[in-house]
Amino acid sequence: MKANTIDMTKGIYYKVIIAFAIPVFFSNLFQQLYNSVDALIVGNFLGKNSLAAVSSSGNLIFLFTSFFVGTASGISVLIAKYFGEKNYEDLRKAIHTGIALGLVCAVILTILGVAFTPFMLKIMKTDAEVLPESIKYFRYFFLGISGTVMYNIFNGILNALGNSKRSLYYLIFSSLLNIVLDLLFIGVFKMGVEGAAIATAIAQVTSAILCLLFLIRKGTIYQVNLNEVKFDKKMLKLILKYGVPAGVQNSVIALANVFVQSNINTFGNDAMAGCGTYSKLEGFAFLPVTCFTMALTTFVGQNLGAKKYERAKKGATFGVVCSLLLAEVIGVLMFFFMPYLARLFSDDINVINIASKQAKTICLFYFLLAFSHCIAAICRGAGKAIVPMIVMLAIWCVLRVTYINIAMSIAHEIRLVFLAYPLTWFISSIIYFIYYKCSDWVHGFEKKEM
Repeated sequence: MKANTIDMTKGIYYKVIIAFAIPVFFSNLFQQLYNSVDALIVGNFLGKNSLAAVSSSGNLIFLFTSFFVGTASGISVLIAKYFGEKNYEDLRKAIHTGIALGLVCAVILTILGVAFTPFMLKIMKTDAEVLPESIKYFRYFFLGISGTVMYNIFNGILNALGNSKRSLYYLIFSSLLNIVLDLLFIGVFKMGVEGAAIATAIAQVTSAILCLLFLIRKGTIYQVNLNEVKFDKKMLKLILKYGVPAGVQNSVIALANVFVQSNINTFGNDAMAGCGTYSKLEGFAFLPVTCFTMALTTFVGQNLGAKKYERAKKGATFGVVCSLLLAEVIGVLMFFFMPYLARLFSDDINVINIASKQAKTICLFYFLLAFSHCIAAICRGAGKAIVPMIVMLAIWCVLRVTYINIAMSIAHEIRLVFLAYPLTWFISSIIYFIYYKCSDWVHGFEKKEM
C-alpha cells in the first residue's frame, strides 16, 4: 500500500535526508541538461548570436512560469503534511486538485508565452541581431510548456511522498532523448534555434507522460484516477494559501532578474552570451545545494505533520550546514575554472571573459545564496511561505532593482550589475538568520487552516 514512498518521520534523520537528496541531485542534474544542452549544441553548431538567443532565455521563461510553479509548490507542502499525518483521504484530494490546477496553468502559460514573447523581448532590450532568433526559440518553447508544467506537478507529488527516485529515471531517459533530438534537428535537419526548442518540448512532455503513467498505477495511496481530477474547493484554498506566497516570491525574483537581464543586454550580444553561459554553468554548480533545499521542504513538512518538532529542527540544521559547505566548495571551483568551463559553450574570447568576470564577482558568495534558499525551503515546509515571499520581494526585487538603477546611473560597468547578487544575498541571509533563530516556525501548521 505504501510502496514507492519514504516516511521521513522515521529512521536516522541525516541518513533519511541524504537518501532523499541524492536522487534529487541527479534528477535536477538531468533537468538542468534541458536548459544547457540547447545552448551547448546551438553555440557549437549555429554560432554566437544563436547562443545569445538561447542563453538569454532563462530569465524570460522563469518570468512566465515562476508564479504557476511556485503556486504549485503548495501541493507538495500539503501532500508532505498529510503523508506525515497518515491522512490519506485528504492526500488524494490534494493530488487530484493539484493536477487539475496544473492543467489550467499549462493552458494559460501556453497562451501568454506565445502571445507576449516579442513584447517581453523588446522590453528586455534584446539586441536587434539576436531578436528574430530569440522570438522563434521562445514561441516554440512555449508551445510545449504544458510538458514542463505537468512534469513539475508530478515530480512535486512524488517528492512530497519521499519518492525522489522515480522521476529521476524518467528524466534520464528524456534528457538523453533531448540530446539526440537536438543533434538531429540542429545538426542534421538544420532547423536552427527552433529545433532546439522543439527538442526540449518533446523531451519534457515525454517525462511528464512517464510520471503520469506511474501515478495511475493501482494499489498505492497516491493512485491518480483521471475521473477524480477536479477542483476540491477546500483543498484548492489550502493549495493557494501555501502556494501563492511562493508563486509571488518566484515572480518578484523573476521580475528582478528580467530587469537585470535587460541591463546586461545593453552591453551587447557578447555580454548576453557570456552571462547566459555563466548562468547555465551556475545552474549545474548549485545542484548539490538545491537537492538539500528540496529535501528540507519535504522532511520538515512530513515531520511537522507528525508533530515531531525536535526531529524537524535537527534535520533543518543538518541540511543548512551541508548546503553551506557544499556551496562554498563549489564557489571556489567555479571561481578558478570558469574560463575552461565557458569554452564548452563558445570559443569566443569576449564571451569567455564576460563569463569569467561574472564568476569572479559572485562565486565566492555562494554560501549566502545557499543559506537564503535553505531557510526559505524550511519556511515553505513549515507552512510559512509568506515569510520568504516578503524577504524576496523587499530584498531580491526592490532593493536589487534600486541598487542597479543607482549603480548604472553612476557608471555603465557590467561588474556593478553582477555585484547586485552578493549584496542582496548578504542582506537576505541576515534577515533569515534572525527569523530562523528567534521565531516559532515549527508550529506553522497548527493555526486554523480555513
